[in-house]
Amino acid sequence: MPSYRVVLTVGALVPGVAAPDVLPAAAQAARDLVTVEAYDVGVVSGEARLTVRFTADDDASAWRVYDHVCSTTGVLVDVPAARLTQRYGPRWHPVRRG
Repeated sequence: MPSYRVVLTVGALVPGVAAPDVLPAAAQAARDLVTVEAYDVGVVSGEARLTVRFTADDDASAWRVYDHVCSTTGVLVDVPAARLTQRYGPRWHPVRRG
């Protein structure tokens, strides 16, 4: 089964939301639909990024997960950018929306 990941650049928190709640909510959104392999938060080029890695049957299923994770996370924090990638061997490649 292919491995995918949603990577979200995150900005300001919505008032009343605690920062430690954002990553678990993003992971749970994916977990609502598929098996989550891993999730993490990091800082890349001065930007906070959430990553949720999961398995899905195909690109269409992965895009449904992407949409659900983005909409769920977007209620908690500003999400100026997001992307979906799929793993081929040791590298991650962008997935085109069908």
